[in-house]
Amino acid sequence: MVLGGVGAAVAASAVTPVARAADALTPPGQARESDFTAGWRFALANPDGVTDPGGRFADAPKPGFDDSAWQVVDVPHDWSIELPPTGKGTSSGSGFFRGGLGWYRKMFTLPPSPAGKRVSVEFDGVYSDAHVYLNGELLGHHPYAYTGFAFDLTGRLHTDGRTPNVLAVRATNPLPSSRWYSGSGIFRRVRLVVTDPVHVARHGTFVTTPDIAAGRGTVRVATDVVNDSGAAVTAQVRTTVTDPAGRVVATGSTDVAVPAGRTVTAVTGTRVERPLLWSFETPRLYRLRTDVVVAGRVLDTTTADFGFRYTEFHPDHGFSLNGKPAKLRGVNLHASQGALGAVIDPAALEHQMRLMLAMGVNALRTAHNPPDPQLVTVCERLGIVMMVEAFDCWRTGKLEYDYHRDFDEWSGRDIAEMVHAAKNSPAVVLWSIGNEVPDASMAGGPEIAAGLIAAVRAIDPTRPIVMGSDRYRGVPAPGSPQDLILKQLDGLGVNYNTAQSIDGLHKQYPDKFFFESESSSATSTRGVYQEPELLNTGENHTPGKRATSSYDNNLASWTFSGEYSLKKDRDRKFCQGQFLWSGQDYLGEPTPYDVFPVKTSFFGAIDSAGLPKDAFHLFRSQWTTAPMVHLTPMDWTNHRPGEPVAVRVYSTVDTVELLLNGKSLGVRKFDRKTTVDGRGYLETTEPAGDDKNDPSGSYTSPNGSAGKLHLTWTVPFEPGTLTAVARAGGREVARDELVTAGPPRAVELSVDAPGGEVVTGAMTFVTASVVDAHGVVVPGDGPVLRFTVAGPGRVAGVDNGRQELAQGYQQPAIPAFKGLAVAVVAATGGRGPITVTASAPGLAPGKLTLPGSSLGQRHGPGARAVETPVVPPASTADASYSGAPDALPSAMLDGNPATGWSNYYVKPATATLNAVSRPRAADWVSLAWPSAQRISAVTANFVVDAKLALPVAVEVACRTARGFEPVRNLRITWGTGSNDPTSFAFDPVVTTEVRVTMTAHGFLRISALLAR
Repeated sequence: MVLGGVGAAVAASAVTPVARAADALTPPGQARESDFTAGWRFALANPDGVTDPGGRFADAPKPGFDDSAWQVVDVPHDWSIELPPTGKGTSSGSGFFRGGLGWYRKMFTLPPSPAGKRVSVEFDGVYSDAHVYLNGELLGHHPYAYTGFAFDLTGRLHTDGRTPNVLAVRATNPLPSSRWYSGSGIFRRVRLVVTDPVHVARHGTFVTTPDIAAGRGTVRVATDVVNDSGAAVTAQVRTTVTDPAGRVVATGSTDVAVPAGRTVTAVTGTRVERPLLWSFETPRLYRLRTDVVVAGRVLDTTTADFGFRYTEFHPDHGFSLNGKPAKLRGVNLHASQGALGAVIDPAALEHQMRLMLAMGVNALRTAHNPPDPQLVTVCERLGIVMMVEAFDCWRTGKLEYDYHRDFDEWSGRDIAEMVHAAKNSPAVVLWSIGNEVPDASMAGGPEIAAGLIAAVRAIDPTRPIVMGSDRYRGVPAPGSPQDLILKQLDGLGVNYNTAQSIDGLHKQYPDKFFFESESSSATSTRGVYQEPELLNTGENHTPGKRATSSYDNNLASWTFSGEYSLKKDRDRKFCQGQFLWSGQDYLGEPTPYDVFPVKTSFFGAIDSAGLPKDAFHLFRSQWTTAPMVHLTPMDWTNHRPGEPVAVRVYSTVDTVELLLNGKSLGVRKFDRKTTVDGRGYLETTEPAGDDKNDPSGSYTSPNGSAGKLHLTWTVPFEPGTLTAVARAGGREVARDELVTAGPPRAVELSVDAPGGEVVTGAMTFVTASVVDAHGVVVPGDGPVLRFTVAGPGRVAGVDNGRQELAQGYQQPAIPAFKGLAVAVVAATGGRGPITVTASAPGLAPGKLTLPGSSLGQRHGPGARAVETPVVPPASTADASYSGAPDALPSAMLDGNPATGWSNYYVKPATATLNAVSRPRAADWVSLAWPSAQRISAVTANFVVDAKLALPVAVEVACRTARGFEPVRNLRITWGTGSNDPTSFAFDPVVTTEVRVTMTAHGFLRISALLAR
């Protein structure tokens, strides 16, 4: 491994093996580095393990190996996302995607001009355990997927312009290696480098602004100069600073003697008059240019962007940026991009982060690994501060194949690489040494922490060092590992602490700062709503209906509602802020379900397709100030006439009127309140019932108040238009409308993102909406939308945000979910416009034209997409709700009286809420057949005991061309004991499905269901 420079331009690769013309690299000229991402060859040696069955790829590193049958790919590349998901040999943690063993090869030629130069290759990340070969020779390996690395190629290359060089990379993903979807392969950028023997070291520039808090624009630059020549040199290091407009505003220089074979640090200082500060609102970037000059000749030139800003994390007064107090309004995001998998694309990153900005986000935690450098660049351009995190485990692992295997040997180098890669960015404000590491409560933990802290501070003493942990929900005992670690850290991120526990930590450790590194984790499915009267709901385990409620009321045992987390953070000035778990649904960890095909998490404020859920608007109402109002539920179509619908409104305005078809349903108001330190906020004044630890049973602020962050109406459903109008001083300032949709008529396409920002480039996210004749989105499931692209582009992936989705993402068709789906359209770098069409049977197609882009890849994501339609299994039995994984409708048909369908559930207690097990008012079960059957009765065997009851009313309906219609002359004969058959007889009907709807005062269980 080397700390060297990179450079040279790369021509397009050819596509034949061995005898094909290799990629030709032009002389480097003034270019220091060049892109090395196009024209790789890839083979998936084994998708089910990391061995090479039969040794077919034993000679893959050798130049003469025949790779003609391999796929042509451009990197970044993720082979896992291209595979169909499967429940065999995988787990929910990986999103049911496979990993395995993969090989990459790239052939290229070099002209004679690099002779006497230093040549190296740099990788930003490979998942994982990358072994890199040049011309059959092993250069070395790098286990960790999320840190960059480089190998020296000097003296090993053919530079006659004719003889091809072959770079080969072996990558593995043994399952399970990650608690969430990781992707597999060369999933970040690759560069080739050519420098003079005297050059700036890799990551060899560190720029700081030490006096900016005092108003002085001092720029201190430490430059590591490498001398790989055979003689000592005296180098002049020149620094030039340009402002955001590109004007030179400062220069400096120093001379440094560099012995042969050594690296010496040169320090220069200069001053910028009246520097423009980098902030959330105005993320102004300056650029530093460094020239290394020997004997009057410039031998190397590098650039680094930086900013003038200063931060404080005060234990009592909280976070401030440039002296201005501010809460961290943060999100956690894993390193994946929805339908793109782990492929890193800058346009996709910007799209994601602009969605976060629209919610009011100003901070990002890179959960739980070092970020791609392009993400750091996006955040520093958008004004988002970052908590950059190193590891998800230390010496003690969480999974069989995670980083614990490499921690002792590699952690020092990997955490140093993390710091070096991002140390110049003004966006980075915190270094995190780990997340929820088991070692934090073990005897060896303090020593490990000390080593990691020392490694960070040896490189960058300017930023605080923290970690995120779930092991501080109570005050640590003096001398315990948690106590000893916290005393070494500058601050601590706590995961899922109650208000009382974070107060206890602040009192015990008054010199440390605290924040929530993970908050809330409420789960939701876009457009799905359940039991708004409950603070915590059960889950529906019926296949095809596995979802969670969007009323902010589905919580796992360790989690809190979004409202509780917002209030807890709001009321504590000492709390620096929070990082919501999570900003977006991600592949893997599909809590609360652990069954195929539920592939994605439910934690996000937006879904995996990038479509906002109601949680997005809850946090937006607390994290932004512009007038806004949002109606929940986001569906005024799928309700029965007269059905009471719980309507919630999130708003930044204190007064909201609700109207149905123009008739006022009343005005609701938030009360204006003030925290104990004088900050104003809006909240109702009513018992929330959301904290059993408080004597009142509701979360109570230090100022003595309690309430909710939403306004509530109960509205009997009536088709038409539901409108929320927000008023300030009697004047309308915002409104939201829901309109009852008619039958679907067409597909409409758009690229508008929340907040009005449109991100286009190499990747464009196109939203398809199924609409009625008036353009109203029809919030149903289906139809299947098929995307086609004409011009220099392709479909890189599709997604609809549904967590329970059996199909893969890199194909051109997907069912609409709640009326919406998203296609990621990739430019391929050609000229002319890109036309996107979305069609569905019986609907008018939607069409959209995007501008062409010089960016893009011919062989990037989606280039190898093959449509693999999923045929749903025939389902004879169905139910509206199943309370447990072992009480599914199919259990009514297995002939075993000990098994059956039930709506019984127990939702475990959380830290602030009691357990819930509340009978449901009504549910239905059904039987269906592929072809119509003549039936005249349904028999159900009801189980009755202390918690299970007979229904108090039953309706039977059969499917017709007009939908479900009641049967005629229904006659009920009740069973006399538990598990005895109850008969529902009626006039004969011919139908494909019969449904039994039951109203009950207790839970229901049916062990057998039969139609005759």
